[in-house]
Amino acid sequence: MTKFLLTVHVLAAIVAIGPVTVAASMFPPAARRALAAPDDLRAVETVRLLLRICRVYAAVGVAVPAFGFATAKNMGVLGDPWLIASIALTALAAVLLVALVLPRQAAIAESFEERRAAGDGGVTDAPAVTRRATVQLAMFTGVFNLLWATVTVLMIVRPGSTTGA
Repeated sequence: MTKFLLTVHVLAAIVAIGPVTVAASMFPPAARRALAAPDDLRAVETVRLLLRICRVYAAVGVAVPAFGFATAKNMGVLGDPWLIASIALTALAAVLLVALVLPRQAAIAESFEERRAAGDGGVTDAPAVTRRATVQLAMFTGVFNLLWATVTVLMIVRPGSTTGA
């Protein structure tokens, strides 16, 4: 059973967390391109698509810690320091995604919609607020990705592991 749970946990991480980290990383440059060329509908659609990918895969990503807990319980490692650190970092990454990354992505995507609805098709000189939001988003996304990279390393190295890995 442990091998099955571990397999599902790893597959869920690859299938769910991978797309979120990639799409979230692609979002700030895509938003900057759309801000620079507001009449480029393809650039604006790219921003919307990346937001949708982040939202969907963030929801699917809930399976990763769920199967992680089940795997850890079966392996008898729930109290190990490396796992506790991984859980804390995963929780921090989730909070960062839900509280800071996704809302900023949504606000940026909505700003394009508001400009289009106003008949501008987009203002060539984007408001400073939107530019600032894009810079902040890039920073929060970088921290989010760094947290996931750290969790991945902890899962592989597992300090104190008896497997010899």
